[in-house]
Amino acid sequence: MTASDVRMIVLSTDNLDKSIDFYARTLGFSLKFRDGNHFAALDGGSVSVALATLDDHPIHGRVVVGVRTDDVEAAAERVRKAGGHIVREPYDDAHERRAVVFDDQGNGLVLYSPLPA
Repeated sequence: MTASDVRMIVLSTDNLDKSIDFYARTLGFSLKFRDGNHFAALDGGSVSVALATLDDHPIHGRVVVGVRTDDVEAAAERVRKAGGHIVREPYDDAHERRAVVFDDQGNGLVLYSPLPA
């Protein structure tokens, strides 16, 4: 079995600026990085709080947990065999290898591994 580590919670937003301001002022989270007007990651301590618009959210309108793993394909297959569902097969984006899945209760997960530099 590959190692897994919860690293991110992805929340939906329709207004990235407003959401960044809310989490910064209300909870004191600092901005780690921002990708245009569609995605931002805030420092939530041991877990990043990501804010994503419809353009970049893996399952918009739902809270999604980002799980870092060293083998995206194997982790996605384990989810499927355990009664979950693969929403989007493993793919590469600009920064990481990802798969979007539902667990056996319909909760969203993004399984990811950074791409080699």
